[in-house]
Amino acid sequence: MNTSNTITFFLVAISCSSIFANNGVPEVQRQPNIVLILADDLGWSDTTLYGNTSYYQTPNIERLSKRGMTFRRAYADSPLCSPTRSAILTGLSPARTGFTAPNGHLGTVQLKARPGKQASPTAKSVPVNTVTRLDPKYFTLGEALKAAGYQTGHFGKWHLGIEPYSPLENGFDVDLPHHHGPGPAGGFVAPWSYLDFDPQTPNEHIEDRMAQEAVAFMEANRDKPFFLNYWMFSVHAPFDAKKELINKYRKQVDPKSPQRCPTYAAMIESMDDAVGTLLDTIDRLGIAEDTIIIFASDNGGNMYNWVDGTTPTSNTPLKGGKATMYEGGIRTPFSIVWPNHTATNSRSDEVIQTADIYPTILEMIDLKPQANQSFDGISIVPALKGKSLKRDAIFTFFPHSPTIPDWLPPAVSVHSGDWKLIRLFHEGQNGDHRWKLFNLADDIGETNNLANEKPDLVNKLDAKISGFLRRTKAVVPTVNPNFDPSKYNLANEGKAELKGKPQAVAKAGKQVFGWNSGGTGSLQPGDGKLIVNSTGGDPYLTYDFERPLPAGKHTLKLTFSSDSDGFGKLFWAHKLSKPKFQLGRDIEFDVVHDGKQNTFSVTFDSKNPLTAIRIDPSRGKGKIVISAAELFSSEDKSLYRWEFR
Repeated sequence: MNTSNTITFFLVAISCSSIFANNGVPEVQRQPNIVLILADDLGWSDTTLYGNTSYYQTPNIERLSKRGMTFRRAYADSPLCSPTRSAILTGLSPARTGFTAPNGHLGTVQLKARPGKQASPTAKSVPVNTVTRLDPKYFTLGEALKAAGYQTGHFGKWHLGIEPYSPLENGFDVDLPHHHGPGPAGGFVAPWSYLDFDPQTPNEHIEDRMAQEAVAFMEANRDKPFFLNYWMFSVHAPFDAKKELINKYRKQVDPKSPQRCPTYAAMIESMDDAVGTLLDTIDRLGIAEDTIIIFASDNGGNMYNWVDGTTPTSNTPLKGGKATMYEGGIRTPFSIVWPNHTATNSRSDEVIQTADIYPTILEMIDLKPQANQSFDGISIVPALKGKSLKRDAIFTFFPHSPTIPDWLPPAVSVHSGDWKLIRLFHEGQNGDHRWKLFNLADDIGETNNLANEKPDLVNKLDAKISGFLRRTKAVVPTVNPNFDPSKYNLANEGKAELKGKPQAVAKAGKQVFGWNSGGTGSLQPGDGKLIVNSTGGDPYLTYDFERPLPAGKHTLKLTFSSDSDGFGKLFWAHKLSKPKFQLGRDIEFDVVHDGKQNTFSVTFDSKNPLTAIRIDPSRGKGKIVISAAELFSSEDKSLYRWEFR
């Protein structure tokens, strides 16, 4: 009998078994191995676990889930990656650690969160300055398991800091490819740009390679307890995949489906293949009965990049996606395999969160926390055994406001039973808060805000939020002393609140979806589009960003149809530009005026932080119908995407 025990955490699964000598006398039982698989940006609707997709296929994730329990109501601790990763490693909420934004790759070292100093006059609150490194004072999951005698290996993404804050300083014996960035270096398909980690074959896929390295780690440590922490690069940007898989899914696109991105589908298949590689190895080594497998994602699916003429995914029936506090940003797939403890092919409606992983693993392997060590998460072992959890609520703290679709101001939320309350910091009158209340049992899409109808329930749930913020000593957003009510951008939250009512945005003035018309052009909202009507000569439209975007090379991608004529031009502005748009900061681009939707990419170099852009789409009389607009960095990272709805 093979004596290895394995925990797989895709979050991967753990199980315990007795070890017997050849004479049948039981030896001292060894701890099970642990394999933790964490997907990156994989949405709740991106797998076949919940019956939401027929396009994106995940047979190996489904195979994993059938070995154990799948949770329908599992949540990341944040709608963005680094905060969730910190919660997994510490068992603590980002509100307590201060790691509230994905800034682990930045050069600045900041170990304590601080109140923000300033915000745009368009914002009512000042966001928090986040931690940029996981503070060494925390006794991480890796350190706990290493101290318990485990061989520990980290594979894939980290995004919590470079040395001395890398996996090697946080309890891991092995770290491959030892990369601190927010995504795969140079793309998923070789050639890559990792330091001292080269592809073995031309066009090697990084997820294939990571799975291969993880297999080698399991094989080398099959006779020792090990912790395999496999944090996938998939399916984070940049968006590229094996060409043969992209072609495969391009032939299967249903243009009426909300999920119709061939490149993203190909990325999901490679991710799922890597899960299958781990499962195959566990079976081949004969350690499946001794393996705990946990599978999860760090946040919801990405809905604000633009790939193959569409968004990478849709989180339907959930609202929103990555970087939003709506369900699409924080509800994630989650399965745990724990042989001989958890019923196979079982489901649970218990509410769980990624901070629960650490205390759960400790109880599964009968390991006590350190003296004076406490967690914000709880052990979900009772749920794994079919019982109810004694939990009043979970909380999600996100004191930031990314400029994305389904935008929300800095916020904190509570889930309690079927109810979810979102507190929007200082978004009410005179610096007071504002709230959104949803009954998720009846309204999983968060379409009906019941806050005004149920003030007593709002007060009760908001008191829980206040208690949570006190307990965690959270650094919270402050009132913006520079807020100018005349500049408050209704169109921002209008992207979510006024869906299906475009005229409501238009009534705010000549500003439509946050854009202002100028010259010989006027704006009107369309069905998911922004329409520019030109009387000829010099039509243009301008957009002021809520806060400055980083300096550097940028690419604006525009998709629009036109029956006008002439070339197009793009201007950009810096913070103190006078006049705002100047000659010398402009680029001409060719426009096809054939009445069909065409995509144009315009690259420019902003030497200072970018505060506004101006688009001159033509020189003649006619109609320009813009269906998509997105701004990318030189690393192909989406900086800003506009929604015309």
